[in-house]
Amino acid sequence: MKRFVRRAVVTAALIAVPTMVGAPAFAAATAGTPKKKPAVAVDQVAYETEVVKLTNAERSTRGCKALRIDDRLIASARAHSTDMVKNRFFDHTGSDGSNFVTREVRAGYPKRDAAAENIAYGYKTPQQVVAAWMNSAGHRKNILNCASTAVGVGLVRTSSGTPYWTQNFGRG
Repeated sequence: MKRFVRRAVVTAALIAVPTMVGAPAFAAATAGTPKKKPAVAVDQVAYETEVVKLTNAERSTRGCKALRIDDRLIASARAHSTDMVKNRFFDHTGSDGSNFVTREVRAGYPKRDAAAENIAYGYKTPQQVVAAWMNSAGHRKNILNCASTAVGVGLVRTSSGTPYWTQNFGRG
């Protein structure tokens, strides 16, 4: 019984804090507190970044320079992954008939520098998707093309959690 009373008193005290402090003072005191991003967004960025790290590790063991992350290529990759999820398809051709060059240009990347695209779905981790790409001749060729200098990765999940991956490469 004492434990219940103690919890009730602590809970009541916590509820009363904003009232005791006053709403404006409480709001001012918490105004500078950084807001956390949703876990999915943090997961998404962390996973996308990990794919780049793993891709660069594969490249470095074969004599290619590391790719730099380009925000335009990220935008292009995320847009294609979103399109595939939203419109329930899996293909290098977008629902509007676009190819990776068109999508990279839409995101502001120079047409002459668009290089390649890898896509995958169902792989739950960055390690799984990079391993799958490295075990596929065409995807492996894109990753190990030393002429590529930039990359952007886009991960989007279906409502049931299935991951769709797009990796766009550039030369600029």
